[in-house]
Amino acid sequence: MKKVTPIFWISLGVSILFVLWGVIVPDHLIRVMTSLQGYLLDRFGWFYQFSATFFLIFALFLAFSRYGKIKLGKPEDKPEFSTPTWFAMLFSAGMGIGLLFYGISEPISHFANPPFGQGQTVESAKKSLEYTYLHWGFHAWAIYAVVALALAYYKFRKNMPGLMSATLYPVLGDKVKGPIGYTVDVVAVFATLFGVSASLGLGAAQINSGFHYLFGVPVSFNVQLLIIGITTLLFITSAGTGLSKGIKYLSNTNMLLAVLLFFSFLFLSPTQYVIELFSTTFGSYVQNLPSMGLRFAPFNEDNNQWVKDWTIFYWAWWISWTPFVGTFIARVSKGRTVREFVMAVLIVPTLVCSLWFGVFGGTGIYYDLIEGLDVAKQSLETSLFFVYQQMPFGDFLSIISIVLILTFFVTSADSATFVLGMQTTNGSLNPPFFVTLSWGLILAAVAIVLMGSGGITGMQAAIIVSALPLGIVLFVMCYGLLKSFKLELSDSKEKKKEKKTA
Repeated sequence: MKKVTPIFWISLGVSILFVLWGVIVPDHLIRVMTSLQGYLLDRFGWFYQFSATFFLIFALFLAFSRYGKIKLGKPEDKPEFSTPTWFAMLFSAGMGIGLLFYGISEPISHFANPPFGQGQTVESAKKSLEYTYLHWGFHAWAIYAVVALALAYYKFRKNMPGLMSATLYPVLGDKVKGPIGYTVDVVAVFATLFGVSASLGLGAAQINSGFHYLFGVPVSFNVQLLIIGITTLLFITSAGTGLSKGIKYLSNTNMLLAVLLFFSFLFLSPTQYVIELFSTTFGSYVQNLPSMGLRFAPFNEDNNQWVKDWTIFYWAWWISWTPFVGTFIARVSKGRTVREFVMAVLIVPTLVCSLWFGVFGGTGIYYDLIEGLDVAKQSLETSLFFVYQQMPFGDFLSIISIVLILTFFVTSADSATFVLGMQTTNGSLNPPFFVTLSWGLILAAVAIVLMGSGGITGMQAAIIVSALPLGIVLFVMCYGLLKSFKLELSDSKEKKKEKKTA
């Protein structure tokens, strides 16, 4: 237990109090959280919106500026993984459960209730995919890229611990080792906790829906509670085997199943229609990226609420995931240059996510708009399985999806417990099993409390609330990173001058 820091005990204590709050007075918890959410969206919605665009511009600036040649590691360091393997790891780090949960349900939801204009029209079909790409595309991965870049640079170039507080050293100096640093790391812990718990809650709800469609299992909180309990045992067992075994084998399984499901779905769907729709909408997304990323609707209350409920919620969710995903991406990116790193993290996962939504969402739109089926009337959890029922081998696809959601559930929680363990043991790459076990149980408990007290609404509220202070930390991190890069190039020039004069 020598590796355990005060951050662990502080975070664990506050987490237990939060869980007890949700167990004893769940109505009060959700009332407070939703009130805070409403206040933050009304007063600071602009902050989340501008933040996402800022991080995208900042990431591109670093990539194409003179800082792009800086290496994430020592000058002699080589990349640890081959480029194809690295690409696969970048994608697997991010959004597993979300792709399945929202693959059909988000585009079809925007199709029925678009950001503006009439629903269930050809125009709303196009807008539905364009805004889904926005939420899962360049902006999202830019947020991850900036945090992962800072973590990798300070870890591999400056030999600092892989903590969020360490990235603020150029600005705060030794203060990061005191109360200010502790506060930053505790904020990162809770953002991770709420962000990942939301994904676990979504996964449990969709596994329940799959069992309902296949076997008639009732959709209820008790069933979802049982699902979370079983999967918690699985991911704690996986975490106990270590990163190299548990997460590695499950990640490989995930990738194989995801590729199988994607191509099965593509060729069993109306392929020509789906490909044409993807090509048209992805081109429009890229063309209209700046205006979509900065869009508000101040003269229309309903449209403005749509931006808060979807776009701003997503920016908050991705911000809350940055300590988790950023740590993982940083861990596998040693030896890459800033330019290589940023362009890969922005482009590869964005293309994969957009293709996924184009195929799954496009198929859902086809069955609703062209075939006249009521896909849009399905709930977020059930729309995927409803579409499967309309396709050949629907039961087979449903079974693959349930298994894939389960393995994504386990790997997300497994990786999250590892990252939470790192964050609370001064960046240790081998946190004690007691620490990962504790965070595994807390993750499951928080997911259950949020589901039991408010469902998806409760999860959204927790994410919005936790992301604001972390977003402020990210801005300070950007300033510190720029300061470090300037100093890095200045030192490099001085050394070259000394060599010439020697």
